[in-house]
Amino acid sequence: MTTVLAEGAHDTSQIPAPEGSVTITVKILRFNPELDSEPHWESYDVPALPTDRVLNLLMNIKNYVDGTLSFRRSCAHGICGSDAMQINGINRLACKVLVKDLMAGGGKQTTVTIAPIKGLKTEKDLYVDMEPFFEAFRAVKPYLIAYGNEPTRERIQSIADRERFDDTTKCILCACCTSSCPVYWSDGSYFGPAAIVNAHRFIFDSRDEGAEERLDILNDAEGVWRCRTTFNCTDACPRGIQVTKAIQEVKRALLFKRV
Repeated sequence: MTTVLAEGAHDTSQIPAPEGSVTITVKILRFNPELDSEPHWESYDVPALPTDRVLNLLMNIKNYVDGTLSFRRSCAHGICGSDAMQINGINRLACKVLVKDLMAGGGKQTTVTIAPIKGLKTEKDLYVDMEPFFEAFRAVKPYLIAYGNEPTRERIQSIADRERFDDTTKCILCACCTSSCPVYWSDGSYFGPAAIVNAHRFIFDSRDEGAEERLDILNDAEGVWRCRTTFNCTDACPRGIQVTKAIQEVKRALLFKRV
């Protein structure tokens, strides 16, 4: 007997179904620039355990069903930030989202939608061109600037001074915050939240001497003043960074000319 599949669906019978697994529908926004004029949805019914990560589902689809499926991933532990994508419309890391947190209640069929992050050009399927993102990151000079002779010992810093910028040291450059920003979607020249977060990390570092340079860079029409304080960036950050708060602190530093 031949199985009839709905349009855009795939035969996933070859994916191993571990004991205790349930079948969920994974809808992926696919795009191959060599074949497609625009993105389109394709569906996969995938067996999954509640403890599986969304990344596991994508790997099973790629390994057993369609090897052409393209997405970025590396450490699979929420550290490298490679696998940022829209999962059910929200920017997340595929390696940190568990199936059990996406399950539909009441015995209903669970459908998980996966699409590339917004605001950056889709190269193929779920991976995007990150160069504009990293260009903005590099533009804010995200490194320690110190003038004069090299010290003969380490630069001493108090616990309180270190805590001042502790939150923004957690950024893993996944672009979840930047690509969740409506201003960034509509204005590709905006530095974006991640670049400002990484500027904040050094602006408020007591060992750094380049705060004024970075503030001058961000005191631009496409700098911190483009932020509309929608908190999308804070909600999207997989590391729990208070992104909007950091942006506001940079604004205050510009307004009062002190750090």
